[in-house]
Amino acid sequence: MDFFDLVEKRRAVREFSSKTVSKEQEEKLLKATMRAPSAGNRQAYRILAVKSAEKKEEIAFACLEQEFIASAPLVLVFIALPEVSGAKYGSKGRQLFSVQDATLAAAYCQLAAAELGLATCWVGAFEDEKLAKACGLKENEKPVAVVPVGYAGDAPSLSSRRPLEKVVENI
Repeated sequence: MDFFDLVEKRRAVREFSSKTVSKEQEEKLLKATMRAPSAGNRQAYRILAVKSAEKKEEIAFACLEQEFIASAPLVLVFIALPEVSGAKYGSKGRQLFSVQDATLAAAYCQLAAAELGLATCWVGAFEDEKLAKACGLKENEKPVAVVPVGYAGDAPSLSSRRPLEKVVENI
C-alpha cells in the first residue's frame, strides 16, 4: 500500500470484533513498532502486550473507564523509561526524550497495524497512578499511551482536520 493511502486509511476504532490477532501479526506489528526513531537510539521505552481479560479490564478502568479497551484482543501499553534517556541526556532526556520515544513507537504501531488490516485507537486519557498500578510499573516508569489492537467492529468515517493554513506557518 502507498504510504499516503495508509495514512488516510488509519482510523481511531472504539469497537472491536472478537477475532484474535495472530502471533505472526503481533510479531510483525511489534517489530515494525521498534523501528521507530528514538533520541540517540536509546529506545527509552518498553511495551506491555496485554491479552488477559482481567488485566485489560483493569487497564480500561484506569483509562477513565473506557470499556472498549477491554474488548480489543490485544492492548499495548507504551511506557517511557526516563532513566534510560536521562543517562545520556540528563533532565531533558528524563522529562521529554523518553516520552517522545514511547510516543513515536506508539505512532509507528498504529501505522503498522493499519498496514496489517488491524484497527487501533490512541488512548492518552488515563489516571497515571491507576494505570501504573494495573501494569505493575516501577516508580521510575511513566505510562504514555494505551493502544488497543484488533479487527474493527465498526467502520468510523474519516475525521476532519484543521485547514493546512491554520496549522502551518511559513516564515
